[in-house]
Amino acid sequence: MTYKGHLKKDIKLASLLAADTHALKKRKNTPIRLIASIISQQLSTKVAKIIYLRFLDLYAGKEPTCAQVLATDPKVLRNIGLSNSKVSYVQNVAAFFIENKVTDKQLYTMPPEQVIELLTQIKGVGRWTVEVLLMFSLGQEDVFAVDDLGIQQAMIKLYKIKFDSKKELKIKMLKKSLSWAPYRTYACLHLWQWKDSVGPV
Repeated sequence: MTYKGHLKKDIKLASLLAADTHALKKRKNTPIRLIASIISQQLSTKVAKIIYLRFLDLYAGKEPTCAQVLATDPKVLRNIGLSNSKVSYVQNVAAFFIENKVTDKQLYTMPPEQVIELLTQIKGVGRWTVEVLLMFSLGQEDVFAVDDLGIQQAMIKLYKIKFDSKKELKIKMLKKSLSWAPYRTYACLHLWQWKDSVGPV
């Protein structure tokens, strides 16, 4: 059974499963994927892209190694538009991957919760950031980004969820998502796509 066959058991979600089918890919250079995610935090997609390209330009337009990032003067990173905190978070990621000898291959084989536990030890890397990494870089099929604002808005609209607090909302979302396992990543991808097509709540 394809993931769509499984997700169609949820009648409301079934209506979002358009003709296109999402495919997950494993991408290399996980620390740089994490660094790109940190750079993009609280920025529009357009601005984030500009700053990330400036970041790559520091290394002749190529993705740097962790050692190269760590050797970069913090002033140079600030000059491309990163805040002091983002500069330290970017270098924290590079240092962590070097010190702990973390490899892409290792991360590909670890269960999602273990990856979250490992990488959220890095100051500046939260659970949501790792969940996005699991979906878009590590190709994990069963990740549910309960803290993502877009997913929250889509589910409130689709399921007419009533709630008095963020905590109650998340409990209801998690309960609803259980039936989507082991394909929760795909459900998230379709919810994001639907939200973007129908506009804000």
